[in-house]
Amino acid sequence: MQQITIRMADSADLNRVETGLRALAATLGDPYRADTATLRAALFGACPSCHAAIALEGDTLRGVAVFSPVFSTIRGHAGLFVSDLWVAEGGRGAGLGQRLLAAAARQAAQVWDARFLRLVVYDDNPGAQRFYRRLGLTPAPGDTLMTLDEDGLNALKGTT
Repeated sequence: MQQITIRMADSADLNRVETGLRALAATLGDPYRADTATLRAALFGACPSCHAAIALEGDTLRGVAVFSPVFSTIRGHAGLFVSDLWVAEGGRGAGLGQRLLAAAARQAAQVWDARFLRLVVYDDNPGAQRFYRRLGLTPAPGDTLMTLDEDGLNALKGTT
């Protein structure tokens, strides 16, 4: 087994990032609705909306973390929101997820002075919950994640 390298993804890594995100969706039983052009624009466009850290063993993808900036007036500073974290089956339990999160946190601290990390974990994924708790993440009491889907967002944008 070769050494695993973790680094920020660049535009040449687009297919790797997409492969990891598709694998995550399949593992969770979620739909994967992003297309390659949308993912490219999100990661590497004129105004990127997210960033990605990748873990490679040689040229083989072993993990991906996708994250974006978030700002909290309650906390008084910026943080990072991790939307996706995937580690390949063979790499689980070896600290790779923690290393990917650490790389994302360092990048976010450097680029936008991130001082906290936020993510969402499924209720029916106790393994992921245990992993995040071991790292010190805790549920946010009193918080309820709410989402406005694309149709609702389009309706809201039409409000004058």
